[in-house]
Amino acid sequence: VQLVESGGGLVQPGGSLRLSCAASGFTFSSYVMSWYRQALGKERELVATVTSVGRSTDYASSVKGRFTISRDNAKNTVYLQMNSLKPEDTAVYYCKAVRGSLAYWGQGTQVTVSS
Repeated sequence: VQLVESGGGLVQPGGSLRLSCAASGFTFSSYVMSWYRQALGKERELVATVTSVGRSTDYASSVKGRFTISRDNAKNTVYLQMNSLKPEDTAVYYCKAVRGSLAYWGQGTQVTVSS
């Protein structure tokens, strides 16, 4: 099982980034996919979730209206489009796959929002 995040980097406030998480080794389309983030010295927090067929999404209040989660089950990939980025969005972003009692995490990708 592998979840590999990519797309992180340094961006100025107000900018955009799109994160990707490529999955392998399990039946991706059967899993609920989520993005989490963890800032330095803080607990990991849920950012966004998309159901297995992508019909329903949910967001943390801090990112609602700025971030969009989506998935492509044909490509075994989940995305996080991040717009209007703020310095407080700086964190390591992780994707997570969940189905019942099974849960898998990626290794994370760093997002830094700074001028």
